[in-house]
Amino acid sequence: MQGRVEVNGEGDSLTARQKAVLDAALGLLVEGGDAVTMTGVARRASCSKETLYKWFGDRDGLLTATVQWQASKVRVAPLTREGLDAKSLFASLEGFARDWLRVLSGEISVTLNRLAVSHAGTGKSDLGQIVLANGPFAMARRLKPVLEIGREAGLLAFDDVDEAFRTFFGLVVRDMQIRLLLGDQQESTDAAIARDATRATQQFFALYGAQKEAADAAGSIRKGIPHARLL
Repeated sequence: MQGRVEVNGEGDSLTARQKAVLDAALGLLVEGGDAVTMTGVARRASCSKETLYKWFGDRDGLLTATVQWQASKVRVAPLTREGLDAKSLFASLEGFARDWLRVLSGEISVTLNRLAVSHAGTGKSDLGQIVLANGPFAMARRLKPVLEIGREAGLLAFDDVDEAFRTFFGLVVRDMQIRLLLGDQQESTDAAIARDATRATQQFFALYGAQKEAADAAGSIRKGIPHARLL
């Protein structure tokens, strides 16, 4: 539908009012699961249903924008090949991992993922596909250019960028997501998230870093983190 809101990777295409509406929709998802309706969101956000239909098209369009808004909180530090060194690449990947863990461990993402799993393959709604396309697939689209820039600069060595991304995904997320979905209460303090993000990035550099550059970057980072290990 013409005029429908498209949320870019950083959420910068949204107005403050649209962000408030999507936050209202996220709040209703946490409270009521798949009982979210256009009427309910309009009431919570103090706007008209006509505005919601103009911005998002329909309920699935609203859910898509809501998931995109949640995913946009995982940000990528802009990098260019010119002047890129291992330390700045490490910092970019570490920051991405930190944001990713913070978002995934939050109540909103846990609720969204539980709903998506419960809907997948049932024909109940397209929420499963919406979360898949705008969650993990969107993370891949956002991060793979960074990995490719790192390879072009001679800082990373891999043959397949998809495989490299999946490795990074596994190192960052580990079993955290499935345990949260099953109700495990894990430590998710800022300090724990920062520690896990640093460890995952160090492990990734140990696997894919281009020899001396990777060792130098990981070594300089480890000096400030006494208890961190590569593997």
